[in-house]
Amino acid sequence: MPTILGQNQYGKAENRVVKITRDGDTHHIKDLNVSVALSGDMDDVHYSGSNANVLPTDTTKNTVFAFAKEHGIDSAEQFGIHLARHFVTSQEPIHRARIRIEEYAWERIATSDGNSRFIGADEVNHSFVRKGQETRVSQITYDGASWEVISGLKDLTVLNSTNSEFWGYVKDKYTTLKEAYDRILATDVSARWRYNWTGDEQPMPNWEKSYAQARKHMLHAFAETYSLSLQQTLYQMGSRIINSRSEIDEIRFSLPNNHHFLVDLEPFGLKNDTADGAVYFAADRPYGLIEATVLRDGVEPKIPVDMTNL
Repeated sequence: MPTILGQNQYGKAENRVVKITRDGDTHHIKDLNVSVALSGDMDDVHYSGSNANVLPTDTTKNTVFAFAKEHGIDSAEQFGIHLARHFVTSQEPIHRARIRIEEYAWERIATSDGNSRFIGADEVNHSFVRKGQETRVSQITYDGASWEVISGLKDLTVLNSTNSEFWGYVKDKYTTLKEAYDRILATDVSARWRYNWTGDEQPMPNWEKSYAQARKHMLHAFAETYSLSLQQTLYQMGSRIINSRSEIDEIRFSLPNNHHFLVDLEPFGLKNDTADGAVYFAADRPYGLIEATVLRDGVEPKIPVDMTNL
């Protein structure tokens, strides 16, 4: 049977670019992992091997590094917008560019007075330690007419040591889980939120502030919700962001339930009650996986259900 070409794209994945900005003795660092995917009029290269419409992936790599120097990196989103616009507007065969970015955060190393005097400075502003919390992520897509910006984070580990219960659930002959009225609630937050900015005719969000505020509201909701289920907590986290940030219309979460089980210490003559401060076994697998999208009323969902495709 004859075959035809379906969806296709190409580009250079995982370009690690580190940009240092010097403000006198104070330095600033941006550390990104940038992946470029381009699609458009690419039938011939697949059918005949003609590279006439192909911008080499090596060129896309070079562009990432050159743009980091020429334009700087104010934010992951802004950098991705510069790249996507360039590839679509400068190359006629390219109709759509998708830029995915992971950002790795660094913070300054505080030094002692003795050490700073030793090197002849009152303060050291060029030493950093890698933050061990979440990874910031962004996906910028441009088709020559409209933009889609999806940002978020992954691997943000949070835990409530109380104010969480789980009871009243369905029970059948295979149910062994005991109802819990005071439990640990812990998860590794993976979240993606979609901005309602779609074109240059709209004011562009302050990407750095928006990320910081979305993260803040997410954490506040997690801490302040008395949780009867992880689903309830998820919804409160998403609602807090949607209600607080007008530039965000949709957010999707994938939350593993990092189970903490009370250890049975009765064989050793020890009680292990939560009210006294308990000992738990932290199980890494299997785990419950809670996923859902929270939307502004009237908005159609666009973030993929399976976020592994982002």
